[in-house]
Amino acid sequence: MAPRATVAMSRFPPVSSYDAAARERRTAASDLDGTLLASSSAFPYYFLVALEAGGYLRALALLLLAPFILLLYSAVSEPAAIGLLVFATFAGLRVRDVEAVARGVLPRHYAAGVRADSWEVFRGCGAGRRVVVTASPAVMVAPFVREFLGAEVAGTELGTCCGRFTGLISGGVLVAGRKREVVERLFAGGDMPDVGLGDRESDHDFMAICKEAYMVPTNKRAPRAAADALLSSVVFHDGRLVRRPDPAQALFALVYLPVGFALAVLRVLISLPVPPHLVRHTYRLTGIQLAVRGTPPPAPREGSPGSLLVCNHRTALDPIIVAVALGRPVTCVTYSVSRLSTAISPIPAVALARDREADAARIAALLNSGRDVVVCPEGTTCREPCLLRFSALFAELTDRIVPVALEAAQSTYYGSTARGWKAMDPWFFYMNPRPGYKVTFLPALRPEETCGAGGRSAVDVANHVQAVIGKELGYRCTTLTRKDKYMKLAGNDGTVAADGDDGKKLA
Repeated sequence: MAPRATVAMSRFPPVSSYDAAARERRTAASDLDGTLLASSSAFPYYFLVALEAGGYLRALALLLLAPFILLLYSAVSEPAAIGLLVFATFAGLRVRDVEAVARGVLPRHYAAGVRADSWEVFRGCGAGRRVVVTASPAVMVAPFVREFLGAEVAGTELGTCCGRFTGLISGGVLVAGRKREVVERLFAGGDMPDVGLGDRESDHDFMAICKEAYMVPTNKRAPRAAADALLSSVVFHDGRLVRRPDPAQALFALVYLPVGFALAVLRVLISLPVPPHLVRHTYRLTGIQLAVRGTPPPAPREGSPGSLLVCNHRTALDPIIVAVALGRPVTCVTYSVSRLSTAISPIPAVALARDREADAARIAALLNSGRDVVVCPEGTTCREPCLLRFSALFAELTDRIVPVALEAAQSTYYGSTARGWKAMDPWFFYMNPRPGYKVTFLPALRPEETCGAGGRSAVDVANHVQAVIGKELGYRCTTLTRKDKYMKLAGNDGTVAADGDDGKKLA
């Protein structure tokens, strides 16, 4: 929650007076919320844990409790308010679910709020040891602090029983004197931190034992640290909410949810019976923005093979959006498709078997039958401006390859998930107030750029198509894979166990 207004700033100089050239500092201890992070309120992160690990009703209950927790903080004490906040958020949640949220959902929101001035000071002490001392639960902040700030974590510890959180705090909330005790224990050799950073009165105890200490003044509009200034970058993240759920945004996301679902159903039902070449008009009428650029490939002539439309992967709706942009049906190939997704899809989806030769033969047969086929060789969606490694299988199937660059606009909910109910992915995209797509049809590969006529290797062709799409979108090309994403977010390789499963995915 927000710090008390009666912080004694006069005891310690402001962080703006820090002089990096004065002497070498090798160790530092710092608070997190309001110090290294611009916002002093940890409520949005508790809310994300409640929503993603506990569900809609728990998140709603926490939101309704928020005014009382704030009153408790102001009228009684910070530990009492944090104790109630912890209980309402964590009681009964499975430890593994909370750890997954802390690993896959929270870091993006934390990283976006790092203050530039205090981070510059804290990072400058990196020759030795950096420690973050925070009242927030250690299980919640540890993945972010370790990976993005390169620091050790000392946070409030929570009680567990039978793999679930009890909602009780073990050893007390880490504020005031407890922070000092922890810092003294961590630096037990007697040489206290060179620099201490804090933003509120309850930080003064640990700051007082540091060789020099600075207060970070409250400023929600303080400049944020650039993404490349942190020690890691966000490529993979999970969770349904696009924006940091400050109380007002959290309230909107929950209250709008049933309204958004009704709107999504309306959008789908209106578009399903409409001929493909008219769907873009129903999209416009229902608030879906679709921009089409470039020159779409012509429809296959009678007796001629179809084109292979190779796209980057943003949401489960990518093939449908490509079909709408073309104004004619296409076929999507996929290793997994839910019945719900099939029900709302106006295009056929052909399931593959994860057998390389059989899948190649099936796709080639579709192309030879005169169908245009959409593939997403990244194998999974990526939300950030990055492209994952392109599987090379598509390049071996035909020389008629058309790269297609896709951008999806989502303002409230993400239409993709790693741990959630994937059957709801298309619905969450349609639930956004003003969802949108930009589809850019790029020139088809020239004969000399293909495997057949050009004699290039499949890997070279796949890398070339990735680079062409990346250049058009301004996205960074990476060698990361579907497995990397799911190991990061869900702790598995992202495939359904099956005999002969090679773990690859085209769409």
